[in-house]
Amino acid sequence: MYSAFGAPRIYNAPLTSKLTEKQRKKLCDLLGNLELSLLYKASVHGYQASAFHQRCDRQGPTLLVAYNRSGYIFGGYTSVEYAQSGQPITDNHAFLFSVHNGGAPVGIRVKSGHYARYDDAGGPNFGQQLYFCYSNHPLVKIEYNHEAFNFSPFSLYGNDTWLSECEVYKVAKRSTLSEPQVSAEKPWRNVLWTAERRAELMEMIRNYKPLMKSVSRVRILMIGPVGAGKSSFFNSINSIFTGHVTSKAISGSVGTSLTTQFRTYPVKDGREGKLLPFVLCDTMGLEEQSGAGLDIEDISSILQGHIPDRYKFNPTTPFKPDEQKSSRPVSLQEKIHCVVYVIDATKISLMSDKLQEKLASIRRKVNSLGISQIVLMTKVDEACPLVEEDLQSLYVSSYIKTKVQEVSSRLGVPVSCVLPVKNYSQELELELNCDVLLLSALQQMLNFADDYLDDADQMEDNIYI
Repeated sequence: MYSAFGAPRIYNAPLTSKLTEKQRKKLCDLLGNLELSLLYKASVHGYQASAFHQRCDRQGPTLLVAYNRSGYIFGGYTSVEYAQSGQPITDNHAFLFSVHNGGAPVGIRVKSGHYARYDDAGGPNFGQQLYFCYSNHPLVKIEYNHEAFNFSPFSLYGNDTWLSECEVYKVAKRSTLSEPQVSAEKPWRNVLWTAERRAELMEMIRNYKPLMKSVSRVRILMIGPVGAGKSSFFNSINSIFTGHVTSKAISGSVGTSLTTQFRTYPVKDGREGKLLPFVLCDTMGLEEQSGAGLDIEDISSILQGHIPDRYKFNPTTPFKPDEQKSSRPVSLQEKIHCVVYVIDATKISLMSDKLQEKLASIRRKVNSLGISQIVLMTKVDEACPLVEEDLQSLYVSSYIKTKVQEVSSRLGVPVSCVLPVKNYSQELELELNCDVLLLSALQQMLNFADDYLDDADQMEDNIYI
């Protein structure tokens, strides 16, 4: 037998997870329908860094779960494997989490431009800021000279630095055999996955005419966090009507917004075709920090038609309209007729309180203007392995259904207004199933824009009565 702080005390003891099934499910929801297998348990293998590396190196993505006497369960995820490389690690998928008193996990993503951890021979660390099993002891320690993650010791682990246990889990895609995600019941939404349906939707969109003659093309505003897929949605719609995959709008997956301007994107029916009756408006991504990402005051100016195409956003200074231009009334044609919130299905459970409050503030403003609102839930294939294998499994996936319900609850919109889609990202050819989902979502946006225009028409009629 060995010291509790030294080498392993019991080599042959079976590894039993300290997580309850309910806690495990909550953490798996944070990760996006992935499963956990226990690699390392400090009470069995010891708190030494060498014991940790012996069990956890070269194992792929891992989740560290620590426990303390105050009832906190906390830790972090890294998608980059441990290898003792002696290098700082960039990992945009890394996050910290905390659960207390049976509540929902709180996720804290790594800040853009910061390293997620340092890959040395020592104990596990996150951002060279938060150290677990510090100095081969059951302790957690913070270094305050690094700020890769934004948290307080009290909120993360109740300021209780003594660990009662520390576990590391290998994170892998869930086996479709181990826990089926497809219900034997009928689909919870009906979709015709046929070429005829795609052609029908394209024809409906081509022939659409806004309810009011003063509006030639409805304007649809895309709002969402950095990397959620706003620009990719425009590229996907443009691809369908162009007939091949295009990338007109800048898109990507870096930590900060690639869109720095307000852009209005009309779509042509074919390369030389006429303009279709809608414009997709793209914005800078939302970020949780103040003074970063799109400013809420700028959104208000966009909604009311004040911000011109190609205006470059300044996160620290909201848009100020020219006094002469702002004195003239803005036409209904220039205003936004439908707002679409774009949310990444793999990061719903990681949405911070600050970002959720920003979205709530935007929704209140949009509601006050009577503008119709929809949620586009992207990356459904990355969230659910069954959907990745076959997109037609989307509306029989119980996991995707729970994500739709979670988005509905977090954003305060009806479930019927949450539309799951898959944008074109790495494909070289158009795919029927993608097209049907994307076109169905666009058709619903046009319907919602009509609802807004119908209300505006009635208000105009009342003025002249």
